Amino acid sequence: MTTTPLTTERARAAVHEALLGIVPDAELDIVDPGENLREALELDSIDFLAFVRRLAELTGRTIDEDDYSRLSTLDSCIEFLTTAR
Repeated sequence: MTTTPLTTERARAAVHEALLGIVPDAELDIVDPGENLREALELDSIDFLAFVRRLAELTGRTIDEDDYSRLSTLDSCIEFLTTAR
């Protein structure tokens, strides 16, 4: 089954919304798009899983455990969400 990709703008908004749901005071505008999110935002394993679940809910995308490595930076999250699979 092919998933329709999101626009870059929609993907970025979803990632920001999902992250702010986990870390409400995060200043995402100053996080380097290539920086590791778990390190930059001090996300532990539970926080990261909550982010993944929230992102899946917001976008309607199925995110499998095999996809987690593709969600390590803002750029990689957006690339994942804007690519059909």
